[in-house]
Amino acid sequence: MKMSTKTPKLTVVGAGPGDSDLITLKAIKALESADVVLYDALINESLLEYAPNAEKIFVGKRKGCYAYQQEQINELIVSRAKSHGHVVRLKGGDPFIFGRGAEEIDYVQQFDIETEMVPGISSSLAVPAYQGIPLTKRGASESFWVITGTTKSHKLSQDVYLAAKSNATVVILMGMGKLSEIVRIFAAENKHHIPVAIIQNGTTENEEFGLGTIETIEQIVLNKKLSSPAIIVIGEVVSQRVKLASICAEVQHEIIS
Repeated sequence: MKMSTKTPKLTVVGAGPGDSDLITLKAIKALESADVVLYDALINESLLEYAPNAEKIFVGKRKGCYAYQQEQINELIVSRAKSHGHVVRLKGGDPFIFGRGAEEIDYVQQFDIETEMVPGISSSLAVPAYQGIPLTKRGASESFWVITGTTKSHKLSQDVYLAAKSNATVVILMGMGKLSEIVRIFAAENKHHIPVAIIQNGTTENEEFGLGTIETIEQIVLNKKLSSPAIIVIGEVVSQRVKLASICAEVQHEIIS
């Protein structure tokens, strides 16, 4: 294997939630200096144009099929950093929010590879915002939870039970497969009428939106054929959406069933 004369380096970069404009200047600079880009399924592939001369390798997951297992990705980062130089690991949203960014940095540091991290705009914040939903609002929500819907053991996080007892806004990522379980947990806390929003492909041209309550959201998902990737937002702030020019009038005036 040919060894590069460049310093082996890994930069873990947040690509943002989907809209290609929602990437930071620092992330663009990292891509421009990349020799190799390893990118995930949820990134906007137009961002790869910022790295015209880099080798580009898809390492994401689509419809349950992994291009590479995590252990293979770790090894690929090390081998490409040693042979090519600067590896950019491009991840959707923010790499330190359910993105395994810290795990990859921990792994490569044992091989004397220089590491850097460029935060991204998290989908947990940006996707609701694009639909006019403020995660906190005076008089409605004093805090918010961001919870994974699927843990390492493929089960729903136990934190959902705690969050359901609070008055906080609850944002659940990767939770569509557990929606029935989530609904049952909130219903058990007598929160049948709490507003719920489900946003699929948020901030992209393929965005789909469903609005309901704990009592009605499962039927709305069926009616609108909503599926992953989607974000679930639960809380009073959902019913207090602000009017944005980017939201069409018919969706803006949709009434919670």
